[in-house]
Amino acid sequence: MRLGAHEFGPVALAAVRVGLASLMLIPLLASRGQLAELRTHWKGLLLVGALNSAIPFALFSFAALSITAGLSSIVNATTPLWTAVVAFVWLGQRLTPLRVLGLVIGFAGVAFLAWDKASFKPGADHSGLLAVLACAAATLCYGLAANATKRYLTGASPLAVATGSQFAAALLLALPAAWLWPAAMPGGVAWGSVLGLAALCTALAYILYFRLMARVGPTNAVSVTFLIPLFAILWGALFLQETVTAQMVAGGAIVLVGIALALGLVGRRG
Repeated sequence: MRLGAHEFGPVALAAVRVGLASLMLIPLLASRGQLAELRTHWKGLLLVGALNSAIPFALFSFAALSITAGLSSIVNATTPLWTAVVAFVWLGQRLTPLRVLGLVIGFAGVAFLAWDKASFKPGADHSGLLAVLACAAATLCYGLAANATKRYLTGASPLAVATGSQFAAALLLALPAAWLWPAAMPGGVAWGSVLGLAALCTALAYILYFRLMARVGPTNAVSVTFLIPLFAILWGALFLQETVTAQMVAGGAIVLVGIALALGLVGRRG
């Protein structure tokens, strides 16, 4: 996203990403004779496509214009926190006092990461703070999407959910992307980046993700975001020369402790 966002712009990058992913997934779904599922579950797929792809992809691409991949990935790791909150409010899933403490700690970690991005001086540049807030809004969307998938798409196959949600996202982003298409054609690196996003980080990743969600439920499935900061910080440092700061490490640790408590991982017996 960092390599493609500056040339494509956030909305166009997200649109091309989901559009290419749809082109990769639809033939696979057709080969399995499951295209009819898109018509059967179109309402749920449209909702999940908006919440799990169209909106968060654009928000994370916007954040990539101002902050490092490492920092955005740490905020992304709060997805399980939002999933737990949404499950409590929407689906009535019980929250123990220990889990509530975890939610408070996790969100405190995000606030700690965002604090130095905030400036109350007149005319100050708020791009970093807006980027962190965009990441937080995207993770809220992920939390809503995970619970919406459980609520409305339980009967759909994981491949149909992956395909239909990307196709729905492509439809939702088509007109905004056409309106905001960059004046200069993006270069080869940007196109290569969006192709990688579409094939690996969207088409393949969401097949695995929705299959996992069908097997272990939304709260456990989104816990895979624990691993994202580790790899994002590593790749950012190796390939983008991003600096890993002490605040990022400390904030990330706080977030992960909060998530462990919120998911009930602390004190769990095997």
